[in-house]
Amino acid sequence: MNNIPTTTNNIKKYSKPLREVEVDYKVDHSICEKCEEKPCLFSCPVDAIQKNSKGQIEINDKCVGCVLCREACPYNAIKMKTTLSEPIRENVPNINKKLCRQCGACVKACKTGSIQLISSGTEEVHSEINEDTCVRCGYCARVCPTEAIKYGEILPRSVVGGKAIVVDQKNCIGCMTCTRVCPSRGAINVGNVSKLPFINPSYCARCEECMNVCPSAAIKYSSRKRAYQNFSKIKTMEIVSELMEKEAGKLSSDAVKINGILKTIATEIELRHIEKHFEEDVTEFIKDEIKDMISSDLEIEDIHEIIGATTPKREIEVIEDNCIGCGECIAECPVDSIELEIPSPIHIDDKCVFCGKCVDKCQFDAITLGQEYFTVKADRIFFVREELLGPRKGEIVTDVDACMACGVCVNKCPTSALKLEKDEVVVDSDKCILCGECETLCPVNAIRLNTDSTETEQVE
Repeated sequence: MNNIPTTTNNIKKYSKPLREVEVDYKVDHSICEKCEEKPCLFSCPVDAIQKNSKGQIEINDKCVGCVLCREACPYNAIKMKTTLSEPIRENVPNINKKLCRQCGACVKACKTGSIQLISSGTEEVHSEINEDTCVRCGYCARVCPTEAIKYGEILPRSVVGGKAIVVDQKNCIGCMTCTRVCPSRGAINVGNVSKLPFINPSYCARCEECMNVCPSAAIKYSSRKRAYQNFSKIKTMEIVSELMEKEAGKLSSDAVKINGILKTIATEIELRHIEKHFEEDVTEFIKDEIKDMISSDLEIEDIHEIIGATTPKREIEVIEDNCIGCGECIAECPVDSIELEIPSPIHIDDKCVFCGKCVDKCQFDAITLGQEYFTVKADRIFFVREELLGPRKGEIVTDVDACMACGVCVNKCPTSALKLEKDEVVVDSDKCILCGECETLCPVNAIRLNTDSTETEQVE
């Protein structure tokens, strides 16, 4: 075994890995000199990076290839590639057929099913190991009551009475060197939650390879009871995380299906009504469609949030017979989406945000603006069609907890009415035209347009 410096509170443990490591690196000094703080120097756990006499960054042969310096560099000035040779593998355990008592203890202990009891015409029943699937963990040797199995010819066999090797994740720096040197497949895993390695005591051969190469002395011996308790906690977190991801995926899939159902229902209702303003209860219709198309036990209460996240379908139309081409609406449009097409009437292009200002300004009722949407009232779902006779009245409301401060709404606001202040969206009510573009664009539904009922009138 390599001689490893003892670890104290002030001295970091370091060593070269037990297998050969080739570290190819290049430092772009022209970029590096721009950096004054040099965070790479403080990121290295083995003091392998330093300044030379010219003040330039250099990496010495202590480097274990953990690439933490590369990740810490704010200017991407360090290029590094680490190549490790194949891991040292312990020989397959040797079974003394004369000592084997065919008890089957090794067969039960093998985690990969690599040991079987076999018999031939010239030999008695004995255990035999499949060299192709054996991970050399040595557990068969530990459970054999007659010591018929010999293990540990290359790697140190350090079976400290009842001890197990664990990763102290508080001290772990996430370099993943341990995962590269472990000869026992499945012994060291990387958590999806913590993004740090952890050891499965059932597969660990206690060969100490990981312990010897850990640059931060985060791998150590612990009692087997505590090791299994910690492993159980981590696995529980992993399982919960996996279930949450699956559930999130399922909910997302359901949301897509429900959205499709709503579009289908809207199309069918549109064909049945010619009125400019109506309201129809579609609760039972949606219930039936959901039961037919979605396998989950979703109830109406479960899709209220999805209904609330849908945005109205809006359409604006120019009535050519009424339009005289006066151009009053052009000056009123806050997004410059109206053009005069002489001798034809006005044309409204795709930049329109359906704010209703042109409708209010037109004296000849030449512009109509309508919207259709689903809404929830008293636990019932309604499909609504209405005509807007002018600009909306209401307010923009933001959910501070849900907002990710991504700035999408700020960047896309057609009137620059939104801005970010201390990672919170602030609305300038003087500039806001209540067009609802921010509500449509927000990826997390953190901004909503709450309108007053006075914005519409029933048209017979």
